[in-house]
Amino acid sequence: MDFRQIQDLIKMINKSNIGELTIEEKDFKITIKQKKDEKLTYAQAPAPQPLPVYGIAPAPHVAVAAPVELPAAEVKNDNYITIKSPMIGTFYRRPSPDKPIFAEVGDEIAPGTVVCIIEAMKLFNEIESEVSGKIVKILIEDASPVEYDQPLFLVDPA
Repeated sequence: MDFRQIQDLIKMINKSNIGELTIEEKDFKITIKQKKDEKLTYAQAPAPQPLPVYGIAPAPHVAVAAPVELPAAEVKNDNYITIKSPMIGTFYRRPSPDKPIFAEVGDEIAPGTVVCIIEAMKLFNEIESEVSGKIVKILIEDASPVEYDQPLFLVDPA
């Protein structure tokens, strides 16, 4: 019996329900045993040990700082419309590295204006705006992964 035949036997035994196989030829003997799954039953499971009890230390006193006001540029306006990702993929701001960016902060957009591309499964999908307005903020870095319904742009419709 050669090495390849032994390997084939081992594979067949692993796929079957055979627990042990012994083969004897003239001056050769081999025994192949399959490992048994050792699953604990409720009766065999070790008894749970009680958890140690520790005393609770009083929390240290922490001084609370006065509220910090955000700069005017960072304050979000409830009037902004969010353009969200319609799919999972990779966000790109330009059609290729040597081409200009689709949309920049301050650009005026209208419905149907391409604002970015999302690559999903080797397909490049142009994402068009469904609103008109001015782009206030781009929320995603170029070539970053995006999730479904993740905000991409903030648009001021005014």
